[in-house]
Amino acid sequence: MAADGAGGVLLKRANRYWRVLATGFSFVLFAVGGLLLRVTVFPVMNLLIWERQLRIVVARRVIRLAFRGFVGCMRWLGVLNYEISGLERLERQGLLILANHPTLIDTVFLMAFVKRADCIVKGRLWDNPFTRGAVGAAGYISNDRGSELIEDCISSLRRGSNLIVFPEGTRTAGDGQISLKRGAANIAVRSSSNVTPVIIRCRPPTLGKGSKWWQVPPVAAHFSIEVKEDIEVQQFLAKAGSEVLAARHLTAYLQDYFRKESQGYAAA
Repeated sequence: MAADGAGGVLLKRANRYWRVLATGFSFVLFAVGGLLLRVTVFPVMNLLIWERQLRIVVARRVIRLAFRGFVGCMRWLGVLNYEISGLERLERQGLLILANHPTLIDTVFLMAFVKRADCIVKGRLWDNPFTRGAVGAAGYISNDRGSELIEDCISSLRRGSNLIVFPEGTRTAGDGQISLKRGAANIAVRSSSNVTPVIIRCRPPTLGKGSKWWQVPPVAAHFSIEVKEDIEVQQFLAKAGSEVLAARHLTAYLQDYFRKESQGYAAA
C-alpha cells in the first residue's frame, strides 16, 4: 500500500512537471504561430484581396481557425479541458458579448468559437512583433483610441461584427472580486444593443492575474464557458430616461450579475 501511495505521488508529480513543459510549449507555439501568420499568410492576403473589409473578414476567419487549433492543442497536451454550453446563441450577427475575465486565455477561447468576432485589444499589442500582424490584419479596435473608442465599437456592431468586451478592463483580481468599468454599458446603451453575457469559469484557477505561467494547478484546469440569455437593454433606457443614467444602472446590474454567477459557481 505504501508503495502504491508513493507511486501515485510520483505520477502526480510527473504529470505536473509535464503540464509545466506543455504550458511553456503552448506559449511558444502561440508566439511562433502569430509571427508566421504575420510574415506569410497576411502579406499574401494583402496581395490577393484588395478590398479592405473583405480582407478583414478573411483575416478574422483565419485567426478563429488558428485559435481553435491552439485551444485543441492545449487540450491534447493535457494542459486543460473545456466545455461550452449555449454556443448556438453565438450564431447571430451584431452581438455585444460581455464576459468575465478570470484567466489569460479567455480572449483566445472566445475568439476561437465566435464567428465574425471583433474585440478591443491593448494598444501595446499593435507593437508586439508576435501579435501586431494579427491585430492589424483583423482590424481589431485599439483601447488607446480615447474618446473615439465607443464610436468604433458601435460602428463594429452596426457592420454585423460580434464584439467581445471584457467589462472589467483587465483580468479579475486575485481575490475574485469583480469590478466593472462603465465603458461596456455605454456601448450597449448608445448602440441600443442587447447584452449577450458569457460566464467563464476555471477550476482549479490558473493563469490568473498576478500568477506566472509555470504556476500550474495540481490537476489540469477545466474551463466551463456558458453563453447566457440576452439581457434586454431597452428596459434600462425606459426606466432611466437618459443614456447616462441607463449606462450607470446597467453597469450596476451587470456588476451584480457577474458577481452572483461567479460566487454561485465557487460555492458549488
